[in-house]
Amino acid sequence: MISPKIGVSMDYVGKYIWRGQNLQDDSAFQPSVSLTYGGLTAAIWGNLEMSNYNDNDGEITEVDYSLDYTTPIPGLEILSASMGVINYTFPNTELDDTTEIYGGLTLAVPLNPSIKLYRDVDDADGTYIAFGLSHSIEKITEIAPDMPVGVTMSASLGWGSSAYNKFYWGLDDESCSDLVFKVGFPIPIGEWTLTPNLNYVTLVDDDIRRSDAFDSASDYFFAGINLFRQF
Repeated sequence: MISPKIGVSMDYVGKYIWRGQNLQDDSAFQPSVSLTYGGLTAAIWGNLEMSNYNDNDGEITEVDYSLDYTTPIPGLEILSASMGVINYTFPNTELDDTTEIYGGLTLAVPLNPSIKLYRDVDDADGTYIAFGLSHSIEKITEIAPDMPVGVTMSASLGWGSSAYNKFYWGLDDESCSDLVFKVGFPIPIGEWTLTPNLNYVTLVDDDIRRSDAFDSASDYFFAGINLFRQF
């Protein structure tokens, strides 16, 4: 019998970089809660700014609501498909809400290659595609008996359509936009998992790098820490 599962996640990040866009060039707290039943997951995610970089110190400036369905492809057990919708809202700001629908595929082979296509059906009316790779090792060392330290590694490359890039970057041309590398070190602590992580984001298109839509910088390195538990 399938039982529902509740996930609670809390992230503290040194910067809030989304698809290469520097939305918060300082620390932020990003909690989320999810409910999963079988392959269906509903989630709420928020961003609480912890500095006055955007004149919103101590305020929630983003709340996202998502619904995802992920399932193995019948007859192709190594391939899974996902589809869903995300509604982005921006309280305490002047930004308009927007909505994306998406679909993706993931291969359960070494490096877990994946592709996910997001289509903004509201404000941006454009398309963003993320190509990803990931790998994890359950234990690389231990800091105490029954307290192993693992490692998770991921990389993703983003591509935006001309409409998407024009809305976000002011550039009326399709191109790859951002390249992201992330490494984390999960540590089980009782029922929780604590994961310090390091992140590197770089803008790959020359025109986007020259754009000052979000920041004059084009490369970002920052640390974060995640605390997660599933009930």
